[in-house]
Amino acid sequence: MPKPTYQDIYALACKRKGSATAVESLVPRSSSRQQLAELGSDRYLAEFTRKIFQSGFVWRVVNAKWPNFEKIFWEFDIERLLMMPDEMLERKASDPGIIRNYRKVRTILENATMIADTERRENRSFGEFIAAWPADDIIGLWLYLKKHGSRLGGNTGPYALRTLGVDSFLMTADVEAFLRNHAIIDSGTHSIRALKATQTYFNDLRQESGRTLSELSRLVSLGIGRNNLPQ
Repeated sequence: MPKPTYQDIYALACKRKGSATAVESLVPRSSSRQQLAELGSDRYLAEFTRKIFQSGFVWRVVNAKWPNFEKIFWEFDIERLLMMPDEMLERKASDPGIIRNYRKVRTILENATMIADTERRENRSFGEFIAAWPADDIIGLWLYLKKHGSRLGGNTGPYALRTLGVDSFLMTADVEAFLRNHAIIDSGTHSIRALKATQTYFNDLRQESGRTLSELSRLVSLGIGRNNLPQ
């Protein structure tokens, strides 16, 4: 079965959304490498934490309580968090201003440790580490976060990266359906085999189109699944 080309994908997205203008208004924009490098480590930790709490929970509730998370955890100041004793972490985890889930709260300290360890090993900021990661191996960054971080496997790490502006495709239900429909993957979406096949396909689309992985991922999703065109 021939794999859809970029032109196939774009034409279908435009047909379903009504116009190229409508499609272009829906594609995400990635941050520059400089912007990612200059982003503080506290912001990476904050977004990792937000996505961990949003996983399996109502996002609007997490977002409503987020100012309290920022205040209670010192705006995710990594050095300060790493000095926090366990009993203080337990007290903070029971604060009614946040979502009281100790196992998820514990990931704040664990991922702060991951970020600090990465910076020490790489001898550069975490933002510089992220910015230097090649887009044609974004799955390698996913796997790094899964291995060295806490609760950053599955879609959690990738969603956090996309929100932070990192150029990345996403394994959403629509993207997965597209990949399976065209026999690009035939195993679990987060198996190494499926991830490598997906990375290769999106790399080919990027080479063909000059567009980012984030844009291509959204274009794929616009051509499949529910179509919410204005009535």
